[in-house]
Amino acid sequence: MRLILLVLLSSLLLSCSKSDKVSELTVQYPSPKLLKPFELVDQNNNVVTNAQLLGQWNLLFLGYTSCPDICPMTLAKLKHIKGKLSALEKTQVWFVSVDPSRDSAQKRKEYIAYFDDSFLAVTHSHQQLFPFVRDIGLIYAINDAQDTEYYVDHSASIALINPAGELSAIFKPEFKKGQVPSVNTDQIVADFEIITRARSTAF
Repeated sequence: MRLILLVLLSSLLLSCSKSDKVSELTVQYPSPKLLKPFELVDQNNNVVTNAQLLGQWNLLFLGYTSCPDICPMTLAKLKHIKGKLSALEKTQVWFVSVDPSRDSAQKRKEYIAYFDDSFLAVTHSHQQLFPFVRDIGLIYAINDAQDTEYYVDHSASIALINPAGELSAIFKPEFKKGQVPSVNTDQIVADFEIITRARSTAF
C-alpha cells in the first residue's frame, strides 16, 4: 500500500514540475530585466514612456503597416491572445512600428483599428527605436529605405513585459517549411499562465 502511495505521489510531483516549465517556444528570464527609460509616440500622437507599462502585462510586437504577411497574421492572433489573457490578468498589446518614415500616426491608427483599436500603435525615430527594440530583446533592419517600396526585416517574436516594467519572456514563432513564421496562440496562453503563476508565488 505504501509503495502504491509513493508511486502516486512521485507521479503527481513529476506532473507538477513539468507543468511549471514553459515550452521550447518561450524564453523565460529567470530574473526579469528592468527596461531602460524610453519615449515613443502612439497613434493618437500621445507620448508613451515606461509608465504605460506599469500595472499590467504587456505584449510587444514589431512590425509595419506595409508588412505583407507576418504582421497582419500576428496581430490577428494577438487579438485572440489578448482576449484569453485578459480573462486572467490585465493585458495590453503594443504594435511597435519600425518604419517611422512611412507609418504616420493616422496610418497606424487606421491600421491597428482593423485588428483592435485598444492596441497601442507606437513608433519614433530610429534613434529612439533601435535602443528600445534592442532592450526588449528583439531586432529589426531596413533593407533599402532609398526606394519608396521596401521591406523591413524584423523579429516575429513577441516580448512579454510584466506589470513592473520588466522583460519577463520572449514568445518565439514556429518555423514550418513553406509557411510564414507564426506564433502558437494556445502555447502562448499556456506559457503565460505558468509565468504569471510563478511571479505570484514569488511575492
